[in-house]
Amino acid sequence: MRERDVEAALVAAVHACGGLALKFTSPGRRSVPDRVVILPDLPVVFVECKAPGAKPTAAQAREHKRIENAGGRVFVIDSVDAARRLPGGF
Repeated sequence: MRERDVEAALVAAVHACGGLALKFTSPGRRSVPDRVVILPDLPVVFVECKAPGAKPTAAQAREHKRIENAGGRVFVIDSVDAARRLPGGF
């Protein structure tokens, strides 16, 4: 299984709940999370998708911390099961 499989499962699960899983890029800012997830009646969160067992790079971890320090939430998921559970799990 690859990271793209985890990301595809996340997008499908979020869409099934009536939400959006927007691809996130930030010009001039590297290592941002892969997706911004917006679900009805829930806070907006950022999601980093990884291949099974993979961890965020040091640069990604620093960016996640910056987002969290500003009041955002970042989830790191590394399995299709976690991707499917996320829309109901935060």
